[in-house]
Amino acid sequence: MKTLLGAAALASFTLGFAAEAMATEWNVSVWGKRRAFTEHVEKLAELVSEKTGGEFTMNISYGGLSKNTENLDGISIGAFEMAQFCAGYHRDKNPTITVLELPFLGVDSLEQERELSMAVYKQPAVVADLARWNATLLMPSPLPQYNFVGVGDAPMTLADYKGLSVRATGGIGAAMEMIGAVPTSMSATEVRQALDSGVVKAVSFAPHAHMSFGTIETGKWWTTNLNPGTVNCPVVVNTDALDALSDDERAALLGSVDEALDYYIDYYNNETMAKWGPALDERGIERITYPKEELDAFRAAAAGPAAEAWIAENSARGLPAQELYDFVTGMIGQ
Repeated sequence: MKTLLGAAALASFTLGFAAEAMATEWNVSVWGKRRAFTEHVEKLAELVSEKTGGEFTMNISYGGLSKNTENLDGISIGAFEMAQFCAGYHRDKNPTITVLELPFLGVDSLEQERELSMAVYKQPAVVADLARWNATLLMPSPLPQYNFVGVGDAPMTLADYKGLSVRATGGIGAAMEMIGAVPTSMSATEVRQALDSGVVKAVSFAPHAHMSFGTIETGKWWTTNLNPGTVNCPVVVNTDALDALSDDERAALLGSVDEALDYYIDYYNNETMAKWGPALDERGIERITYPKEELDAFRAAAAGPAAEAWIAENSARGLPAQELYDFVTGMIGQ
């Protein structure tokens, strides 16, 4: 009897261990704190767990696994299975997707940003570019046009930006440099200290990030319509980890992307933007709105030259830069 009971207990333990061993757990590296920018990642984790009965789960870490500027490196070595990063943090590592960060592309909604990004992510040159890091592009983090929160005298004309130190990455930084500003690229988590200490006088962010990273606690003015561009921040997965999933797990993951993005865009449009105006009003932040002639001059100074420089630089890398640029502008309808 003891032998039979022992055998039964051992069998139960073995089955339980096997069931536990079959469960899949992914680590996900993001940064900052939970905010609009990460809601699609949170939603994706929720959906995948639901669809697999809890057999495929994701542990989302806000800065505990890697610096945000090193998330792509972490993916490449399999330090974690999923991560979010911004192309402008390291343009040399992901040059193809920086086409989406060129200034004044004319994207006017999160929905259009999503459609454009997903289409670019499927281009063979882009797939090959990220494959160098053992990364597969999963979904974008669509963001509205960036604008500046700043301290000191507000730049009432574009000429007032001459010599102004600004935090601006990617194509936005290139555009600001062309009108005489002095752009500095730094990660989002470093921005508040830089603004408080005077290292920079203005910071370009989307509204959610101005709130999340505290620039509006220091800032005195906000540009309502400079709209120089946005940044492209994909969510990627380690390709080996993706390939190792069972068919059901992979279907749960890939089949949840659209729903996660739908949730994200709804959250951003209806939750984040509803808070933005009141947040500015509560702090007495001055709104700066530029007339059309100033904006036209900015576009003329920045858009064409930035695109030409991007095409030349990346063609020299052996990339089909002109084709990528034409694909993007063709989708937008330019």
